[in-house]
Amino acid sequence: MSETFSTPSRDLQFALDLAALADSISLPRFRSADLHIESKPDRTFVTDADIAVERALRDRIEAERPDDGFFGEESGRSDSGERRWILDPIDGTSNFLRGVPNWATLIALEIGGTPTVGVVSAPAFGVRWFAELGGDAWREDHGAPARRMRVSGVRDLADASLSFQSIAQWRDAGYLSPLLALAEQVWRDRAYGDMWSYMLLAEGLVDIVAEFDVKAYDLAALVPIVREAGGAFTDIDGNETAWNGSSLATNAHLHDAVLAAIAAARN
Repeated sequence: MSETFSTPSRDLQFALDLAALADSISLPRFRSADLHIESKPDRTFVTDADIAVERALRDRIEAERPDDGFFGEESGRSDSGERRWILDPIDGTSNFLRGVPNWATLIALEIGGTPTVGVVSAPAFGVRWFAELGGDAWREDHGAPARRMRVSGVRDLADASLSFQSIAQWRDAGYLSPLLALAEQVWRDRAYGDMWSYMLLAEGLVDIVAEFDVKAYDLAALVPIVREAGGAFTDIDGNETAWNGSSLATNAHLHDAVLAAIAAARN
């Protein structure tokens, strides 16, 4: 297993190029005084930066990969065949509009229903995480050589660090009791939020991440990164999908124990 990143595949290189394009649009709008903000029907926020990033990336995909499908948070989907690019132009829009640097562009390539390429680009952190199935998971800082990531080796819940995202998510999904029960069994619990929780997991710094009320564009780019770092990624019931509205990512060692703890608290 190499510690040095080699030449990316054509698909991964294209995703990294898309990330660079996204960064060139989003970062200059971060903390800008004239940022335009609107509320969507689901009461979430969208900024002019979200819209501009997705438009630019969609245009690039349609120009250079016209046979591939597309699914974006802001502009919907245009599917074609087995291949589909899934985008969240700014994951963590609420952070973005408040000037909190925990936000990123999420770019995934799904082939035959499986996310195979994932890029998470967080320019305010100066970090980019990426992976392709069969090619390990990597972190790149400020243009420095990429370094390989691995999940932790924690095997007991009592030693685990849990990121639960938000109490409101679990309460609204009817899972507040399982969350509290799980929190009692782990070493510590925090809500790092959004994509960062999963990247901390892939780096071996967090052991369990779970959330509700999530869409495929929130998760698809995270799946190959977590899995290629050695982790497990399912929905809250253990199904290997990013399309069921919930997620559970772990270092793999703890996955069955977390599923069992949640199920026990639901009964």
